[in-house]
Amino acid sequence: MVVVYWLAVITGLFGVEDDAAWLGLGGVPAGITLSFLIAVAWMVSLVGSQVMSGDLLIAVPFAAVVGGWLAARGLLLPLRPLFRAGDRSSRADFIGQMCVIRTGEATPDFGQAEVSAADGASAIVQVRTTGLDRLDRGATGLIFDYDKDGEFFLVMPYESEH
Repeated sequence: MVVVYWLAVITGLFGVEDDAAWLGLGGVPAGITLSFLIAVAWMVSLVGSQVMSGDLLIAVPFAAVVGGWLAARGLLLPLRPLFRAGDRSSRADFIGQMCVIRTGEATPDFGQAEVSAADGASAIVQVRTTGLDRLDRGATGLIFDYDKDGEFFLVMPYESEH
């Protein structure tokens, strides 16, 4: 079952960050949720098939699913705060921010810059200039767009007025 889930992720049917809210187990990525559920259900079915016999053996799969769901629900409670959607930063959050060039230069073909997020964290991001602009190491730039295909930010020179 875990292999089937990951094949669904690879083919794009599910996203890695999707949760399993449809099972009543939301708030944590489905990969973690389903892995817990499947592992516990497998263990319960393994033990149940050894302990039960005769007509009671038919109840083992049902007990495994219920036991797996209850255990997954309990195991995921302490993990939910780690995956709060509101805490995630987006690349779009950097648009309009100042950055400092950290490579030798930033050109239309290459460059990296350091930018600070609203929460105070800093990140090194890929940047490109437009036209003939060239920013040297330590220069301040203004991030004005993000290119999804190239996965880089577009920057322009910015002179602060002190």
